[in-house]
Amino acid sequence: MVLGWKIRRKNNNHHGHKKNLQAMEVEIPNHFLCPISLDLMGDPVTLSSGITYDRESIESWLESGNFTCPVTNQILRSFDQIPNHSLRKMIQEWGLENQKYGFQRIPTPRIPVVPMEVSETLLSVEASARRLDLLGCQECLKKIQKWGAESDRNRRCVVANGAADVLSMAFECFAADSFEKNASVCEEILSALSWMFPIREVAQKHLGSEASLRCMVWFLTRTDLYAKQNSISALEELLSYDKKHVEVLSNIEGVHEILIEFVRQKISPKITKAALVLIFHMVSIPALEKVRSAFVEMGLVCLVLETLVESLDEKSVSERALGVLDGLFGCQEGRAKAYKNALSIPILVKKLLRVSNLATEFSVSAIWKLCMNALVEQDKEELRSLVLVEALQVGAFQKLLLIIQIGCGEETKEKATELLKLFNPYRPELECIESVDFKSLQRSF
Repeated sequence: MVLGWKIRRKNNNHHGHKKNLQAMEVEIPNHFLCPISLDLMGDPVTLSSGITYDRESIESWLESGNFTCPVTNQILRSFDQIPNHSLRKMIQEWGLENQKYGFQRIPTPRIPVVPMEVSETLLSVEASARRLDLLGCQECLKKIQKWGAESDRNRRCVVANGAADVLSMAFECFAADSFEKNASVCEEILSALSWMFPIREVAQKHLGSEASLRCMVWFLTRTDLYAKQNSISALEELLSYDKKHVEVLSNIEGVHEILIEFVRQKISPKITKAALVLIFHMVSIPALEKVRSAFVEMGLVCLVLETLVESLDEKSVSERALGVLDGLFGCQEGRAKAYKNALSIPILVKKLLRVSNLATEFSVSAIWKLCMNALVEQDKEELRSLVLVEALQVGAFQKLLLIIQIGCGEETKEKATELLKLFNPYRPELECIESVDFKSLQRSF
């Protein structure tokens, strides 16, 4: 088989203005190529069928649910992959001989970790954690992190052997003892867990304990940005599994102020988005009325509205921010703040049909809460109608009508229909519509 490698060489004439390109072809021996990818093998391994493949290619083949040899179509007696060191050395020597054609010596691949080795290391982690042996646990963590950094295959092997369960248990042990004293090992555990999500119920139980949650909140107050990111990411994952952790987290002193500061300061996009998700979980549970009120008193309504203005329809931020507003408008204090803020209705209407289906659903729900409750919560008649008229002036009627026509969720459709009925008596003769919101739609209304 011949593989053409084009090598560009400068061949200047005496004027120095023209360049010629010379194409050269290098013949690669067939047995150096992987039968699956047809690429030069970097880590050749031999199966029980006697055929050699590149490790990455054959692993992808097997992980896809195939149980046969791709070349011979024989059912494999074993999935063991035996490194072909002789062939690898031949490929490396061939690469050196052809360096002038652009080939490089293929580095010697690292031996992948095996389940037995992972299990032994995890047993050591568990024993060290129960003894509160900080140094012993850190040695094992370095080994686990090293495996994870070497290849995706190693990561899958580590995760498949229950690493998240053991590391979460270790985190709880050290956090319950003293997270200030054991900060270094707790931080390393969170770093390792960051590439092991999603986690199973056993790990969720350990990470969701009060000691573990307090430790992660404590990390949010530290100056280390990496520790903040790992902690808030772990909290975000944890709360997405089970709402029972939300109440425990909400009762930890200072957590509300920390999350609001993350949204205000915008330390990093990742932290800002995660903070909005945590707040969303807290304000979306009806039983946590005091939590919603606390966030409102801290100025969260105005802060989130400003965040929406700055997001420029960026999907992930807008969806999270609109979800938070929808949750805050579930309480009277939150709606009262919205009525006093001139940005509330215009921003919510603007986000309709501009960001995503989820953002539209949150916006419709938030507008519905403001408009339906304005009739009973505003003191004067002119104030009651003001919210409705303002929504109409920025094009809410047309957008809601279009949402129903193009399709949406049943709950969103019901709320949009109720709003249309509510708006109808207040419709002015002239309504403002942002044409940019409708430029990509094919049907007219």
